[in-house]
Amino acid sequence: MNAREILEQLRELTAEGRKGVSVLYEVEEALAHAEHELDRVESLAFLEAEGSVAERNVRARLAASDARLARDLAKAQVSRVRMKLKLIESEIMASATMSKLLQAEMRLEGGA
Repeated sequence: MNAREILEQLRELTAEGRKGVSVLYEVEEALAHAEHELDRVESLAFLEAEGSVAERNVRARLAASDARLARDLAKAQVSRVRMKLKLIESEIMASATMSKLLQAEMRLEGGA
């Protein structure tokens, strides 16, 4: 890999990282909406249920199962995007290290 290829790779990774920040915001926003919906559905179901508190809790949890699934999937998406951003950061660091090694090698060759 030469210096030009390393620079191009760094540009691409940086651009992908910028996009990732926007995507992270979007999935975090979706998670917030999913958590809000879960709270809303579960609370309404609890208020509408009859029986003891324990029975009402169980009925509310059952009624909110789809909303809970949506929330859990939103959490998984946030986690995936965060992991991808960490991977991009690691790739940037590796490319920067390769660039420094290439520069040191060029200095050594130039001095010899």
